[in-house]
Order: sequence, then structure tokens, then C-alpha cells
Amino acid sequence: MAEMTGTVKPPNGHFFLAGRLFSRVKWWRSPNMRALYFYILVLILTNTANGFDNSMMNGLQTLSYWQEYFDHPRGPTLGLFNCVMSVGALAGLLVLPYMLDYWGRKICLVIGSLFMLLGVGLQSGAINFSMFVGARFILGFGDILVICTAPLLITEIAPAQDRAILVTIAGATYHSGAFIAAWTTYGTLRIKSDWSWRAPSLIQALFTLIMLAVVWWIPESPRYHVSSGQPEKALKTLAYYHADGNEQDEVVQLEYAEITTAIAMEKSSEHSGSYKDFLRTPGNRKRLLIIITFGLFAQWSGNGLVSYYLNLIMDSIGIKDANQQLLINGALTSFNLATNLFFSFFVDKWGRRPIMLFSSAGMMVAFVIWTALSAKYDAHASSALGSGVLGMIFIYYLFYNMKSGLIASYTTEILPYSLRAKGYTIMEFAMYVALFFNQYVNPIALDNIHWRYYIFYCCFLAVEVAVIWYFYPETRYLPLEEITKLFDGEDIVVATNIELGKIDEEGKAVTTAIHIEEAKP
Repeated sequence: MAEMTGTVKPPNGHFFLAGRLFSRVKWWRSPNMRALYFYILVLILTNTANGFDNSMMNGLQTLSYWQEYFDHPRGPTLGLFNCVMSVGALAGLLVLPYMLDYWGRKICLVIGSLFMLLGVGLQSGAINFSMFVGARFILGFGDILVICTAPLLITEIAPAQDRAILVTIAGATYHSGAFIAAWTTYGTLRIKSDWSWRAPSLIQALFTLIMLAVVWWIPESPRYHVSSGQPEKALKTLAYYHADGNEQDEVVQLEYAEITTAIAMEKSSEHSGSYKDFLRTPGNRKRLLIIITFGLFAQWSGNGLVSYYLNLIMDSIGIKDANQQLLINGALTSFNLATNLFFSFFVDKWGRRPIMLFSSAGMMVAFVIWTALSAKYDAHASSALGSGVLGMIFIYYLFYNMKSGLIASYTTEILPYSLRAKGYTIMEFAMYVALFFNQYVNPIALDNIHWRYYIFYCCFLAVEVAVIWYFYPETRYLPLEEITKLFDGEDIVVATNIELGKIDEEGKAVTTAIHIEEAKP
């Protein structure tokens, strides 16, 4: 017998739940699970829209008609074009957790999608700088509602056997949108009118329309049903999608038991589910440190330079032809999409912590070489050195893509239900603060100090490696409600050793102990 930890690997074809070993279900043989996985695919595509927008803005800056229409923006003006979307996102983050907790996940998806469509319409039809900037703000507000809600819902409706991979893929599909946008803007380069930049904006609405068409059939989070006093709906949802309607299925009963008891314990404890709870216990303070730093790492690892200002980097190494820049952008996004999806399937096999450490260390080495080659190019302007910089950008992204999908999955799984919406919001807030900095400051810094600005990211990546090494625990193979023991200790893990699903008249968990088998290695 062995205690179940994040390092105990289940035998092939099996997964852990409540310390017990279960055979994996072949989801493609179950009509209800097939439907569920289709709905999850639609939720995954929400990040495609986000990636499309970011890559589109990179591509638009290369289009002569966009540049001429907005009078060749540079420095602070160019930064404002990009960063205003982050301002809209930060505004959305102020209200999102309350919307999620009171209205549920699905309503937030609908509201966010409607704001996105409004933003896309205004952006596509923009007739001046102010209208374009206003559209970007509205788009950012709607986008953050959708991209924060979708991974939470995937986490809470996905079967335990595939949850980690599915949520990680959801994070990785950012690059599917970037891939589509990069090649779209490359294609519209040949349109000899303002439609060369208006058309990509309109195409952006496609993913949002797909979401609005399907969202009505996507199940609401069972955890939200339990939290809002409708446990019978939670059980029916779990049974219908995880066991073809069999409410007595052992996995369904254990899932339902863990969910109901964990939420009942949270409600009956001193915790209020407010932001203050992140400061009340050592475990929650550790969670807060992780989610804030992870949000910063997502954008301050140097990737923001390429995500929004690849054209400026290409200019700095002598690649100034618009056609060539768009080809490089398309090749890079294709590379990112392929590597992101590939690494998503190894989050359980390799583990979260090793992936994050290897990724950050690799990025640091690649960025140091990138910086050195850029300095050499600045002194000698050799085409070989320019090609070397370009090659290091691809190598850098190979390492970055190892962990980028974990942003959604790792953040959601370390948070208990009562803090999940607010915690994910904090992570996104940290990420968008960093993103705002990148979008506004990067073009100014690149214009003024050129390659020397890269030194900041080299130093920051060294800090990133140290923080992950000392503070980030391994969570693989652990169901959501059981990860809490890594932060709160065994006295909180009573949630996994309770006769679950039984709540007394005051809404408090009944703490009748039952036997849970230890997991076998």
C-alpha cells in the first residue's frame, strides 16, 4: 500500500478517485460522454478567439493599409492600440467572480460573447483612432469573461480521468487562434483596400458565434448546482454525462460525494469565500503566491515581445519586408500550435512541476543567447546573426510551449470551489497587469534601448525558475477535491474521508467516517 500523492502513477488504463483505482471509460463508446466532449471542445475554442485577436494585432501592424489608415502609430500610440484591450479585461475582472458565483458559468459565457460581438463589430467598422480603441476596450471586457469562465466550466464538468489533459488543451488552443489569424492576415495582405485589415476583424467573430449557438446545451457546473442549493441537479448532471444516466454508478457517487462534502465544509467553516480568505491560512497564502506569480510568468517571460511586436523585432534584425514578416509570423504560430498540443498530452505523464522547471530554465538559456546575438547584430549587422536571433525565438517558444497550457489547468486545480472563481480572477488580473505593461512599455523600450531591454527578461526568468522550485507542488493524478491536502494538510483532507453527500439541516457536513482504500502504486 502507498499513500496517494502527486507522484504515484496509476497503471495504464486506470485513474485515481478518492484514493481508489478505477478503469478508464472509453468515452467514444458512450453517447452522453461523446456529447460532453463535444461541448468541451466548443469551450476549448473560446481560447482560439483570444489567440486570434492577439496574433491578428501582430499581423495588422504589418499591413500597409492599417498603418496608413491610423497614421503609422509608434511608441506610446502603438502601445495604446494594444494595451487598451487589457484595460477592458481588467475592468471585466472586477465583476467576473461575483457573476460566476451568483449566476453560474453559462450566463457569464453568454454575456461575454455578446460583448465580444459588439467589440468585433465596432473594430471592423472603425472610422478613426477613438472608435478602434473603444472597440478594443469592449472586446477586452467580453473576452476576459469568456476565457476565464470556459476553463472553470471545463474543469468542473470534465470526467476525472481526462480533466487535466482537457483543461491543458484549452490553454494550449490560444495558438490555434494565433495560427488562423497569422495566415489570415498573410492572405489579406493581397487585398488592396482597407478590407485587408477589416476582414480579419470580422472573421474573429466566427468562434464567438459558435459558442453562442452551442452554449444553451452545455451542462452547468455540478459544483455550482451544489453551491446554489440544487444538489439533485448536480447528481443528475454527473450521472447523465459520466455514466449514461446511472446515478448509482460508483464513480458518479464518489464524485458527487466529494463535491457535496467539500462545498458543505467550505460553507460551514469560517471561510466566507471572499478575497480575504486568501490571507487567512498558510495554505491559502501559498495558493495566492502561486496564482499571482503564475499570472506574471505567463506574460513576463519574454513572450510578450513576440506576441504583439514581432514586426519591431524583425525590423531590428534586418527583416523588413512585410511579406517575409507575415510568413515568419505564420510559421511561428504554426510551430506554437503543434508543440502546444503535443505537450498537452504529457501533463500527467511528466508531471506539472518538472514541466514548469524545465520550461522556464530552457527559456532562460534561450533568451540569454537571443540577447547576446541581438547585441552582436547591433554591432555588426550580419545576416547570419539575424538568422541566429530568429532561430533562438523558435527555440525559446519550444520551451515556453511546454508549460503554457498549464496556466489554466494548474491554476484551477489548486483552488477549492469557494475560491476558484476569485482565485482564477486574481491570476488573470496579474497576467493582464503584466500584459498591459508589455503592450504599452515594450514598443517604447524597443524604440529607445533596443536589445538591452531583453536583459530584464533574462533576469526575470532566473527569478521564475527559483520561485517554481521552492513553491510549486506537484498535483498530477489527484482529483480536484483531494489536491487540497497539498496546501491545507491532512486535517482538511477529511473531505475525502467523509460519508459524503450527507448534509444536515443547517447545511453542515455530516462527518461520519468511512473507509477509503489507499491507492496502489
